[in-house]
Amino acid sequence: MRLIVIIVTADRRAVLGQALAHLEGQTRRPDLVVVSAPDATHVDEAAVTTYPLRYVFGASGCTAQRNRALDSEHARDAEIFVFFDDDFVPAAEYLERAEAALARHPDWTVMTGHVLADGIKGPGLSFQQAGDILSGTPDGKPERHEHVAPAGAYGCNMVFRAADIAEDRFDERLPLYGWQEDTDFSRRVARGRPIVRLHGLRGVHLGVKRGRVSGVRFGYSQIVNPLYLVRKGTGTGRWAARLIVRNVLANVALSLRPEPHVDRIGRLKGNLIAAGHLMRGRCDPEFIMRL
Repeated sequence: MRLIVIIVTADRRAVLGQALAHLEGQTRRPDLVVVSAPDATHVDEAAVTTYPLRYVFGASGCTAQRNRALDSEHARDAEIFVFFDDDFVPAAEYLERAEAALARHPDWTVMTGHVLADGIKGPGLSFQQAGDILSGTPDGKPERHEHVAPAGAYGCNMVFRAADIAEDRFDERLPLYGWQEDTDFSRRVARGRPIVRLHGLRGVHLGVKRGRVSGVRFGYSQIVNPLYLVRKGTGTGRWAARLIVRNVLANVALSLRPEPHVDRIGRLKGNLIAAGHLMRGRCDPEFIMRL
């Protein structure tokens, strides 16, 4: 099966370079890697890889950049799409196991992997630390899997059958970082079928802080984006309520002594702006562009 990896990047040229070099170690080389960036200053077009590599440029924002890669001429003959964040470090057998799992399970259409460590929950991880974690963690039971509903696939690493994506695209009303765009897109593509987390697809998410949205914008999205998905029908009320309550309580509790790598005050301010909008009947994820 023709397997294409799509990587979205912005303002993280060095991180992207390391990610592309790391892909050289895959036991199943990608048939093509498409990197989507705002413009050529965000990438090293002179980078040399042993696998085919193409770049597409245009408007910034996670959803817009992913759609641009899907709509590019490079993606037309894909059978499998694998989406990696530029700061996701997959184990060497990731692509090989992803292809084998889809061949073995014709009823599976969306998969996500087992994240061994997630730097987004802390100050972030380095590529060296990711390598140590991958090499030091037993493989366990690679066939083990579970369904992740009502959540969707985790955006840092997602696997889709191209035929099931068809004309579906990421919702560009979720701009910039596009928080929860992964849940929305994967649930639409799955169309009620299971979204599977396969433990054999191992990796580490570095959680690089550079290139992310401000605390105020992210705090606004923490409230509005889940409710927007509920209105669309790709999120459940219970899922949204748990997500919102958990995030707001964390922002309130930690705003007194915030972590150095998280703008808790900004997130709480964004939460309050969103709450005010909701009380006036507004639910517009694109409002963060005006914050």
